[in-house]
Amino acid sequence: MKEIAKNLLKIKAVSLSPEAPFTWASGIKSPIYCDNRLVLSYPQARATVIQEMIRVIKEQFPDCESLMGTATAGIPHASICAWEMGLATGYIRGKAKDHGKGNQIEGHYYPGMKVVVVEDLISTGGSSLQAVEAAKEAGCEVLGLVAIFTYNLDKAKKAFADAGVKYYALSNYEELVEVAVAENYIEEKSLQKLQKFQKNPSDMSWME
Repeated sequence: MKEIAKNLLKIKAVSLSPEAPFTWASGIKSPIYCDNRLVLSYPQARATVIQEMIRVIKEQFPDCESLMGTATAGIPHASICAWEMGLATGYIRGKAKDHGKGNQIEGHYYPGMKVVVVEDLISTGGSSLQAVEAAKEAGCEVLGLVAIFTYNLDKAKKAFADAGVKYYALSNYEELVEVAVAENYIEEKSLQKLQKFQKNPSDMSWME
């Protein structure tokens, strides 16, 4: 959805810097940095994200009984959508607690409960699918996953396909780059660098 892409750029939830790349935790040099937590601070952008997320959930997962946010960035979006839709909600940690009850999933759930996982960002898909697997291991029926943004990397597409998990993103890399060029956030000459990075983020030759 281009309106969401425009909002992410406007509030700097997504930043593009092909000439001065960001460094990801993995060490990869990237022309893009995404922090969708900023969406929460901007009511108009937040409302657009929530409205679109609710629309997708209703259309694609009409049998959903609970929205489970990924800790921490997916939690508020799952909570707001669940409130608006009258659904149960909870959240999934990256790993089980090492104290108390040792929970990885917080909130009420039961075997067979139809769940949709809510994520803020899909990069390689690894952490998103870990959350899905945790919900499945807890006995839930995971209908799929909804995210605000995806880099649309081949690695993520393959991971979701291999896992047999249905997923939807409200906006994606190609759409955002198109908007960035049209709205003059980046120059046309940077487009090739951005496209090359997406094809293989581990290949640093995109910077040349």
